[in-house]
Amino acid sequence: MLKLTASDGHEFTAFEAGNVNAPRGLVVLQEIFGVNEHMRSISERLAGFGYRVLSPALFDRVERGVELGYEPDDMKKGVELRGKIPEAAVLADILATAAAFGGKPVGIIGYCWGGSLAWVGATKSHAFKAAVGWYGSGIAGQRDLTPNCPVQLHFGAEDKGIPLSDVDAIKAAQPAVEVFVYPGAQHGFGCEARASYNPLDCELAELRSLAFFAEHLR
Repeated sequence: MLKLTASDGHEFTAFEAGNVNAPRGLVVLQEIFGVNEHMRSISERLAGFGYRVLSPALFDRVERGVELGYEPDDMKKGVELRGKIPEAAVLADILATAAAFGGKPVGIIGYCWGGSLAWVGATKSHAFKAAVGWYGSGIAGQRDLTPNCPVQLHFGAEDKGIPLSDVDAIKAAQPAVEVFVYPGAQHGFGCEARASYNPLDCELAELRSLAFFAEHLR
């Protein structure tokens, strides 16, 4: 775990994967369950494609070392922790993580809460060359913001928390954004620890994400 400091002096940790000298970097943003085994696994996998990866522990603002599972009580705690952290504070941590790459081309990818935050990073900063969001429920509410980099988004057609009307609204507001919808997929289809995990859709979404970063992180 790497120790980082945000612009307001807050110190937090970030899981680090990949070669520190890799020419490109990725900021991987957590679900509401912390930088748990799933997020570390994603980080290691993405690092295997030639990236240095940092996954900031965003819950360090309110509680350190949070690693939750996927039971209802875990979800309840994750939602409570998320609600205690202002967006501006989260963005400060994200930007400090991006700065840790020392000026190399950096992309941002997030899942669930992190999917929404990837959109925040793309629209409220100039720190990233490309952004990818997986099933971010908060994107629709901020769909009129202007991205400062290319953006790609992934949604499950059967996601009970993100109706297709929200996805359609995002498409209408952001015609330049790549939006992929996976028929039959539910929320969390990319998480092997969830019952909603769909390996085929996860693989396709990841291939699309990697191709997107390969194109734009130059």
